[in-house]
Amino acid sequence: MSEYKKYHSSKKMKQERALRKKNRRSALRKGLVKKGDEKHIDHKNGNPRDNRKTNLRAVPASKNRSFKRTRTARKVNKRA
Repeated sequence: MSEYKKYHSSKKMKQERALRKKNRRSALRKGLVKKGDEKHIDHKNGNPRDNRKTNLRAVPASKNRSFKRTRTARKVNKRA
């Protein structure tokens, strides 16, 4: 098995992928995103494990990837 497949088939990665899909389905039901709209579910505080509804928002992929992240996974927004 390749290293890539081994990593993505690990229990931890399966759990994280399931959480991402759960958040995406929830946003889909609320009408925040549509299939194929190229929007990501963003964590406002930068912590990918903080999946509270108040911490999630739908943003374009380019905006979600535009923030620098520090070692503690907090977003650093120099525009604000």
